[in-house]
Amino acid sequence: MPSYSRCLSSIPSPSSSYCPLRFRPVDADAIPVINRFLQLYKSRSCDFSLGGIYMWADYFGYEYCVARDTLFIKGISADGSRNPFFALPVGPHNLADSVNAIKAYCRKKGIGILFSAITEEVLEKISPLGATEVTELADWADYIYRAEDLATLSGKAYNKKRNHVNRFMTDNPEWVLEPLKGKALDDAREFFAGMDSGSYSLMAEYERKQCANILRHYSLYPFEGAVLRGNGGKVVAFTVAEIIGDTLIVHIEKMNHDVSGAGESINKLFAAEMLMRYPDLKYINREDDAGDPGLRKAKQSYHPATMLRKFNVTF
Repeated sequence: MPSYSRCLSSIPSPSSSYCPLRFRPVDADAIPVINRFLQLYKSRSCDFSLGGIYMWADYFGYEYCVARDTLFIKGISADGSRNPFFALPVGPHNLADSVNAIKAYCRKKGIGILFSAITEEVLEKISPLGATEVTELADWADYIYRAEDLATLSGKAYNKKRNHVNRFMTDNPEWVLEPLKGKALDDAREFFAGMDSGSYSLMAEYERKQCANILRHYSLYPFEGAVLRGNGGKVVAFTVAEIIGDTLIVHIEKMNHDVSGAGESINKLFAAEMLMRYPDLKYINREDDAGDPGLRKAKQSYHPATMLRKFNVTF
């Protein structure tokens, strides 16, 4: 087990004070440490997933600390202000104690206290602990779908989606869905490297770079993934996701837009494969739209069961 910052004494009572928080960069050695807490917490938010943390670790300057068996994550705002923010502390102990530990850290550092991406269900727990302002992050709400809906595309609402899938299968009778490993992983890397990068925003360029990094170091992560091949074994799409609790969180989905139905097909086929392998799977989180109108329209077209709203909470 890699070394990390934590109190070495036995776990005190909830009223006891924390040892000082000492943050260190999120790196490869921290993957099993952080994943242990995420699997225990079982949030449906993409912000509490390995992919959500590691794909954006450099962008937000994520650091972590484990103190009294509680995970603390700190980031830096990317809006130019460089203001620090904290994720919800994850651990088995009293939330007030964890918040007090962050308050003590911020007092010592002379910085403000901001909790970011707090889900709606947690607001009523954290707000009474000293919140002075709550701001909804409208562009960062996660799209949550029923796994059965995406796996079957049943019903009138999905007529167009089924037609696209049927078109792909008609045009590509040799299609096959393969696990993202071995040669399929190599081919996915080559496919992604050959995709037209176009002209993107800074955030989109960063996301593209991190997708390549995830593929390059894929074996380090406990991810699920698949490659969709068309005629002649040619890769037309691939996807990367992870399972936390009853939710499949899709981090990457790339396709050849010139191949009709490739995107709809890998979406459906991968959802069906995951549901078959993990019968307890109930939901699929396809993350946020970052305020992009095109992405918003695409995600809404799959009829989410709910939107997982998130908030910034200032103390």
